[in-house]
Amino acid sequence: MRFNKILSAVSSIWAGLACGLIGTSALASSPTPWQKGFQPAVTTVMEDIVDFHDLLLVIITLTTIFVLVLLIYTMWRFSAKRNPVPSKTTHHAMLEMVWTIVPVIILVVIAVPSFKLLYKADVVPKADMTVKAIGNQWYWQYEYPDHGKFGFAANMIPDAELAKFGKDNNIKNLKRLLETDTEVVVPVNSTIRVQVTANDVLHAWAIPAFGVKIDAVPGRLNQTWFNANKEGTYYGQCSELCGVNHGFMPIKVKVVSKAAFAAWVTEQRKAAGLPPMTTKRRDVAKLNNSAR
Repeated sequence: MRFNKILSAVSSIWAGLACGLIGTSALASSPTPWQKGFQPAVTTVMEDIVDFHDLLLVIITLTTIFVLVLLIYTMWRFSAKRNPVPSKTTHHAMLEMVWTIVPVIILVVIAVPSFKLLYKADVVPKADMTVKAIGNQWYWQYEYPDHGKFGFAANMIPDAELAKFGKDNNIKNLKRLLETDTEVVVPVNSTIRVQVTANDVLHAWAIPAFGVKIDAVPGRLNQTWFNANKEGTYYGQCSELCGVNHGFMPIKVKVVSKAAFAAWVTEQRKAAGLPPMTTKRRDVAKLNNSAR
């Protein structure tokens, strides 16, 4: 809609100004100091979430202003000084119809994009590949079932080792409490199915820039999806209270070109003792139950 495009443009301008003021890179893949809004969206789902948020912000702002003006007018117009003899009116058919119908219209305006967004986020389209995320206290394990089922664990880099980790891996602008010793790597502009479960207690796999958050439940396989349209490194954290080290369970996803991803897969298969991929990847059975 034209209205949403205008709101998105204004949001982009403010985001650009904020990035310039606090000296961050053009691609804010993690929280920034004094951040007030969302991280820049890199999936269509997150873009729709931001648009829906902007629409709700306008609706609640106009509603609040209207109610405030109405209250002020009522206090002025019907004060004891201006209205010494109170009206005994108890019913007003037109007024009662208006304050019933208008809220219904507002709720319909909210409900239509809300249900569309819920459906889009919940129903996984045909995926190009699958990544399985397994929550543990307090780290994540990952498997790539379409590429030989190799896997690895991702542990947070503690503060004492952060500088050495950055130097050894030639990484600048390290993110405290967000860096991991290994990272999920996926190709850009590809639909990624993420199957999520846990080995011990409840966890939640969440990446704000993707608009993704889903519970990891022991004994149950949930799924979600994303399609990142920009290369870069994106961060998230476990978003379900899972114990004493809940705040030290980050998620790091690196989105690369398809050629770089193919080279990375070859390295991982070699490290796992698997032969190079020579045949087309197998198709993973689609899960019909995507309930959270």
